[in-house]
Amino acid sequence: MVLRRLLRKRWVLGVVFGLSLIYFLTSTLKQEERTIRDRNLLEARDPDHRIPWKVRFNLGNSSRQITQCRNSIQGKTLLTDELGYVCDRNDLLVNGCCNVNAPSSKQYICKSCLANGCCNIYEHCVSCCLQPDKQPLLESFLNRAADGFQNLFTAVEDHFELCLAKCRTSSQSVQHENTYRNPQAKYCYGESPPELLPI
Repeated sequence: MVLRRLLRKRWVLGVVFGLSLIYFLTSTLKQEERTIRDRNLLEARDPDHRIPWKVRFNLGNSSRQITQCRNSIQGKTLLTDELGYVCDRNDLLVNGCCNVNAPSSKQYICKSCLANGCCNIYEHCVSCCLQPDKQPLLESFLNRAADGFQNLFTAVEDHFELCLAKCRTSSQSVQHENTYRNPQAKYCYGESPPELLPI
């Protein structure tokens, strides 16, 4: 009852309104300061400066002895190791490499890939991308993508990580943010997006 009477007084409503307005203005100004600071950081970069890419391309020197392999991990049935071998999950050795003597293991497999570098199977995309002859294509992409994908590709340490990142589906693989441009070729390492299939 007392609270009701107090809230009916104009000066109390004025104080509540004034405090709300001050809170709103300070929040808005802080957000604007953050936006300006972020924009200034982006503009402060030298436009001619290219990101120093740390990608080291392994040109398939078979005399190199590998004791541990990284692999694509996520495949339900297939995996790709960092040497470009695709194998069944059952044929993965304890060191993370595909068993090269297993019948399922194939190196640099592009069986499900189209000429534009888009593939139906993620593991085939990574394996095909790891081919030594894809190095000029990937270096060209890195030089052009330096600005647009700076955060993603500065974390890339080598050829294998680049192929893992490049083959994941991206905004280039979809249209209207909810359908694939080509559901049969949604994993791409190439420069151009998948061709748009008619609906």
